[in-house]
Amino acid sequence: MTTTRILQGEITDTLLVEKRGRTGWITFNDPGRHNAVSFDMWAALPQALAAFEQDDEVRSIVLTGAGERAFVSGANIAQFDNLRSGEEAVAAYEQVAEAAQLALYDHAKPTLARIKGYCIGGGLNIALCCDIRIASSDSTFAIPAGKLGLGYRLTAIRNLVSTVGAANALEIFLTANRYAAADAKALGLVHHVTDAADLDTTLQTRLDQIAANAPLTLRAGKRMIRQLQQLGPQVDIAGMQQLVMQCFASDDYREGKRAFAEKRSPVFKGQ
Repeated sequence: MTTTRILQGEITDTLLVEKRGRTGWITFNDPGRHNAVSFDMWAALPQALAAFEQDDEVRSIVLTGAGERAFVSGANIAQFDNLRSGEEAVAAYEQVAEAAQLALYDHAKPTLARIKGYCIGGGLNIALCCDIRIASSDSTFAIPAGKLGLGYRLTAIRNLVSTVGAANALEIFLTANRYAAADAKALGLVHHVTDAADLDTTLQTRLDQIAANAPLTLRAGKRMIRQLQQLGPQVDIAGMQQLVMQCFASDDYREGKRAFAEKRSPVFKGQ
């Protein structure tokens, strides 16, 4: 199989974009930070997805993380002081991250998350934007927004609820608990859990099954399913966005960042 790297020099090197036969591969490539997603990664993701959308030879897309320890461990906390502090900065960051999430969620071609290791916060949301999630048994899952005091956007909550149902979504979000791969599968967060040695074999089986099917049929069916998952007109989207911004403007958010940097438990006051 021929592997061709694309967009090199046009986007950040922390997002590797490759064409491997009939499959597009997007690799979050910052293993030293457990592939924590940066602003530049968010900005590059729609470009990578658009390139594969325009390539008729590409039948499906795999998203994965570099190295053996993480898919994506969440957002790059080191950037928060500059990029997620102050109303304008937070709004700009959220706009770029939201655009990346929607580009993945709405992509016409089948998308698969190949998960090994940490799949946390924004990383879990990236996985939930994919159509199929395959994880190694040593992977772990969590949404620790409550431990940081940050706002979690409405569409990310929608992804969680539409995947696991409202009852499980409430437990996952309110407890900020960390789940082993087997527990994540039981909750519905992932479709398949395999031994690490079998991860790529299981992934390839799904890729081969998808490639054997009619692309236009898959495109139509996926579009219909996504339409059924849309937010209803009665949802107060502006009000939900304001709640997110209130979190980022709070003393608790500032305390959450300090506690994370100081490697201690935060002391939240609800202010």
